[in-house]
Amino acid sequence: MKKSTRIHLSGMTCASCEAIITDELNGIAKIEKATVCLKDQTADIVYDEKLPVDEVLEKIRKLGYGADLSPIAKTKTPNKATPTQWAYALLILFGIYIVYIYLRWIGVLDWIDFDTNNMSYGVAFLIGIVASMSTCLAVVGAVVISFAAKYETQGNSFNKNIKPHLLFHAGRLGSFFLLGGLLGYIGSWFNLSISFISIFTILIAIVLGWLGLNILGFVPSISSIGIKMPNSALKTWTKLKTSNHALAPVVLGAFTFFLPCGFTQSMQLFAVSSGSFLIGGMTMFLFGLGTMPVLLGVGMATSRFKNKKNVVLVKTIGLIIIFFSLYTLSTGLALSGVNTGLFDKKDEGITTTQSETQVIEMTVDYSGFTPNVFRVKSGIPVKWIIDGKQITGCTSKIISPSLGIEKSLSSGENIIEFTPPSPGVYGFSCWMGMVRGQFIVE
Repeated sequence: MKKSTRIHLSGMTCASCEAIITDELNGIAKIEKATVCLKDQTADIVYDEKLPVDEVLEKIRKLGYGADLSPIAKTKTPNKATPTQWAYALLILFGIYIVYIYLRWIGVLDWIDFDTNNMSYGVAFLIGIVASMSTCLAVVGAVVISFAAKYETQGNSFNKNIKPHLLFHAGRLGSFFLLGGLLGYIGSWFNLSISFISIFTILIAIVLGWLGLNILGFVPSISSIGIKMPNSALKTWTKLKTSNHALAPVVLGAFTFFLPCGFTQSMQLFAVSSGSFLIGGMTMFLFGLGTMPVLLGVGMATSRFKNKKNVVLVKTIGLIIIFFSLYTLSTGLALSGVNTGLFDKKDEGITTTQSETQVIEMTVDYSGFTPNVFRVKSGIPVKWIIDGKQITGCTSKIISPSLGIEKSLSSGENIIEFTPPSPGVYGFSCWMGMVRGQFIVE
């Protein structure tokens, strides 16, 4: 005899949650059909009457979601953080920030910058290591964890906890080489405009910000307002995660190439600018190889301890993503001529006057622009002398859309002349918006 029952759920935030619970229910032998609805937070099942419903509820709860035969009050959200857990998450975030500031202060992170005309493959590998401990961990880590929790294998511990991730990263590295090479090949076909990069960066910041707020529990998922992958794509993604087919990890690895990680985008831009299949491919391959140790460790740990969620860790990741979304937003705005001053060091320079011309001097090196804030008078011509000591891929061009400045920089002395308009604050930055400064026109 067959019976049908509606199970009330809580904690589903996106279409992936819907797919995960659907997969789990359909994997139970005595369930004939399972229909999960994200919007209604319900699961309708048709099952053999001999199946204890309590076992079904327990399986859903082990995935980290609420499940009951009666409606679940919204206040009973699984994994809701307590004030103490929020405090721990904020302390962890503050600790990470202090470590970052210290490493930047002693110059350890200066090697992240590189010369687009002479970048060694070793630097690409090192950038990958740094990325895996920051934005890549926040963005790609979610895919790795999901993959680890659902990828089906049989056999000993190696086959269950290690082999799937080795295959995943083999596919990831292979796709990074091929797609990076493709970017290098087509790089000479067109030039990316500053306006395009600005809009693209702002959109990424909005998506990252929404993701972070969703993880923190303040906003619904993007999919809940109708923006989501097609159901057919979600079904394919689910099949790939639970498939033992040899090509499944290759496709999953290729998917991570398109995720919005600032470091990955920077390397992709370099691949485009290289104009070479080999250079673009090897650069992306070694970048991916650098991210592998940390992501591999996260994935294997998840396989062993899957479904054991740590609320403090989840909130910390959400806060980190918010931080990076604000940084990315300030970068995009800088490219459009709006300098927010967020995350910028402020080192004010000296303005001198020679023959009715205001003269300012600035150095460009691995630490950025020094100084990066100048006070000038409105209507009086400015001679801007830039000493290019260490020109990198990011600082190879300086722009100020509000002042109509866009100039490529080279090693040695560079001179830009302009006349400041009406009083106000005018920003300038590298062509990627990551290194910024200001003119205070009086």
